Amino acid sequence: MRQPARSLLGIAGVAAIAALLFDMLLLSRGLVVSFGELLDRSGFDVRVLASDAAPFTGPRLPDAQTVAKAIAALPEIEAVLPLRVRDASVVGDTARMPAPRGVGSQLDADSDESGGLVHFIGADPHVRSMWTVVEGHDVPDTVGSTVVVMNERLARQLGLRVGSTLLLRGRCNDSSDAFPPVRFTVGGIAEFPFDSVSAATVAGTLQDVDRLCGEPHNRSAEMLLVRSAPHAGALGAAAAIRATHPDLYVVTNDELIERFSRVEFSYFRQISTVLAIVTLFFGFLLITVLLTVSVNQRLAEIAALRAVGLSRSRVIAGVFWESVMLVGMGGILALPLGAGLSLWLDAILRTLPGLPARLHFFVFEPRALVLYSVLLVIASIAAAIYPMRIVSVLPIAATLRREVVS
Repeated sequence: MRQPARSLLGIAGVAAIAALLFDMLLLSRGLVVSFGELLDRSGFDVRVLASDAAPFTGPRLPDAQTVAKAIAALPEIEAVLPLRVRDASVVGDTARMPAPRGVGSQLDADSDESGGLVHFIGADPHVRSMWTVVEGHDVPDTVGSTVVVMNERLARQLGLRVGSTLLLRGRCNDSSDAFPPVRFTVGGIAEFPFDSVSAATVAGTLQDVDRLCGEPHNRSAEMLLVRSAPHAGALGAAAAIRATHPDLYVVTNDELIERFSRVEFSYFRQISTVLAIVTLFFGFLLITVLLTVSVNQRLAEIAALRAVGLSRSRVIAGVFWESVMLVGMGGILALPLGAGLSLWLDAILRTLPGLPARLHFFVFEPRALVLYSVLLVIASIAAAIYPMRIVSVLPIAATLRREVVS
């Protein structure tokens, strides 16, 4: 109260440091938590691949449809969704072409290409898809249908809406220019959980991929998405698949998250830990310096209080609670400051190319708030140790004599 400017500056300094500390705690597990939410959003909790390579980078599953039927027959499994992903290019000015009537057909291979490259996802329409339809309807499960769904970015870029025509030419190998373009009808606009900000995604059936790539007898797939039965859970479903298909690589969402946390996301965890330690150290120094200066300026007053009967523990407690008040007020102010700062930093980091648009670097967790509070309590206690020692060993008579002489 007697030094308002110094107190306010001290609280502001603690708030700035604590805000950065709070953000580093959010960053330490933000990617892991956000990635787990993306996996859960797809509605499948087990993935089956041909090898332990990252999804869509390793070999394909041969005869995936037969394997999918065998896995779906297990009592621990509720549903199996084969996925086949290929690249395709947009052909012609599809935005102004009328929607076709009836089944799709192949067009003249000499049509002009607009140059837009899209990712085409083929899936079994009889199983609930991994994407979420926000407008129109999903891919139908009727034989011979050429209805597809696309993400909102591609629809906006091409000027398409539900019922429009989309012409695609498969980019499946080196001889892709020889593939005739295929006409599709846009049945709906969908959100794909792992789309990046710049992604152009179209989804249809496995037969649509066959038509795009000229592979009528291709039964392979990049992966199988498996939804476990409620009574078995992800671990039970994974164990059942491993027992019947030991040659396949089976991984649950939790195992995939743990792997990414240990390998792919370890850099952000390490850098957040280093920055949190450095931030906490500077916070400790700031509080210690403020308390030490405050105590040194009040040595005569403290000696006088001791002389009139205040106990040593009483004056030591005064220094301790001064530290708690500085850290407490600064720490409370740091929470909204850190939340705003995390939104700004998150928006910057999410502009990195290739990242899913729904992936976040800073994610709030109750455990982060608890750890933040514990670290601030430790900092306030540690910073008060040296000033409390000065007060505890203060010579009363010598201090008063020096004050009178000066």
